[in-house]
Amino acid sequence: MIEKHIVLEDTDPVVFYGVNNANMQIIKALYPKLRIVARGNVIKVMGDEEEMCAFEEHIQALEMHCARYNTLTEEDVLHIIKGEKTFRDNQEGVIVYSTNGKPITARSENQQKLVKAYGENDLLFAVGPAGSGKTYTSIALAVRALKNKEIRKIILSRPAVEAGEKLGFLPGDMKDKIDPYLQPLYDALQDMLPAAKLQEYMEQNIIQIAPLAFMRGRTLNDAVVILDEAQNTTTAQIKMFITRMGTNTKMIITGDCTQIDLPSSQRSGLIEAMHILKGVKGIAFIEMNKKDIVRHKLVTRIVEAYEKHTRRTEETRKQRKAEQEETATVFADIMGLGDN
Repeated sequence: MIEKHIVLEDTDPVVFYGVNNANMQIIKALYPKLRIVARGNVIKVMGDEEEMCAFEEHIQALEMHCARYNTLTEEDVLHIIKGEKTFRDNQEGVIVYSTNGKPITARSENQQKLVKAYGENDLLFAVGPAGSGKTYTSIALAVRALKNKEIRKIILSRPAVEAGEKLGFLPGDMKDKIDPYLQPLYDALQDMLPAAKLQEYMEQNIIQIAPLAFMRGRTLNDAVVILDEAQNTTTAQIKMFITRMGTNTKMIITGDCTQIDLPSSQRSGLIEAMHILKGVKGIAFIEMNKKDIVRHKLVTRIVEAYEKHTRRTEETRKQRKAEQEETATVFADIMGLGDN
């Protein structure tokens, strides 16, 4: 009789063991010749060596399934140990699975273009209106890469630019002031990773969320790096960011050029970077539109209303400019006649 300790490294033990340890009860019933004790993320097993080898293989398969799909049901346990496919194995086009086991996929044509471009380029620009899925899809791609061990870390960043409020007047220390700006990134991660695993990744700096200013001086290797709300970067900031790229690193820059919160005297670094880098090999540009919006149906209508307002304002501005130029021309003609 021998004894082995199997450590669950890639999944949350609470999810793996099941509600009231239901999954472990099934596993124990399928291996009556082994003595199995589960504590925390360690499974201690004692018994026949040959039987234990088969047990260890099945535990690894179950752990891989649980890590990939963020769920493990009693039916999954039975199917996997019997060597049968689960219904999830036949699902196509899935980027990752949410914490409740639902598939996260590219839900529009341009989101699909983003997924395809990620596989073919190292630097991506994804721009479009609010709710078009540019940030969420990008984070899903990063989580998939981490789960597949293609990278060693995920780094998410945003410029801490006020949108009508002042950072210094917010309560708390610097972390408390900045965290609200980064909350949308936390929200997406919480959809895709179990709370315990996300906490572990953040404590170990496998997942890092930081303001853009914290990127200066770093070289980012073996990572997926996402810069969100890039329309609020200056030219110097976005140049600093993209030159952080190291080996085996992919960068995704997202933004909405209609929601720039920079002072009117500053030009958006995102707009300038897209103009400068157009045509550079290894860089892809994905432009999303209102058809890609996957939030509440009202968001699409709101975006359309603002687009119409912008067009009307621009037409009025052009008309006034034309009238002013015409008036100036007439005035110049009159002054010219007066000189004669």
